[in-house]
Amino acid sequence: MAIIHRASITPTKAELIAAWLPTRAWSGGAGTVDLLGAYRFDDPAGEVGIEAHLARTERGDVLHIPLTYRAAPLDGADRHLVGTMVHSHLGRRWVYDGCADPVCVAALVTAIRTGGREAEEWVHADGAPVRRESTAYVTGSGAPGAEVPDVGVVAPIDGPAATDVGDLVVLRVIGKGSGAVDGETLTGTWVGQDEPVILAHLGGGAGQRER
Repeated sequence: MAIIHRASITPTKAELIAAWLPTRAWSGGAGTVDLLGAYRFDDPAGEVGIEAHLARTERGDVLHIPLTYRAAPLDGADRHLVGTMVHSHLGRRWVYDGCADPVCVAALVTAIRTGGREAEEWVHADGAPVRRESTAYVTGSGAPGAEVPDVGVVAPIDGPAATDVGDLVVLRVIGKGSGAVDGETLTGTWVGQDEPVILAHLGGGAGQRER
């Protein structure tokens, strides 16, 4: 269950994403994007915010952008820092590429292996939590109770349409770069995308990798 606080955020998530995307090879140089939806996962320790955005570029590509929000810098991840923001309730937050954050990678792998779904979202309003519908929905292809490997230090490798993180492949440009997928998958839907599409899968091999 994701607890969300009504707050002002400076800069906004859309502004942070737009400033960071041109530095990513898989973005096609995108800057300004239209945010279509997002899904969240829970951090079992309750420390790290995990949120993945779906965004459409000006040329029509849909990008998949997992992010994490932390109360302090993530050791050794300076080059994966998307930026910092000031949250009116939580204070300063360090925002990272989720593919470089072991908490996000573990959440993705767990969802895929166990047939998991996005976290329920609850917003604090007038002192009481109110359920909010997610703007994107995801489903893992695995089964409850399946064994989930431990995730330690992660070393993402970006390609032109996907990012490899060990056995996990996170598609960055939806509909491109997945090829034939034999392993377990995470699929998603959002407004305007009623047919489930692959967002990530296990098995490695995004191909045409770039460091």
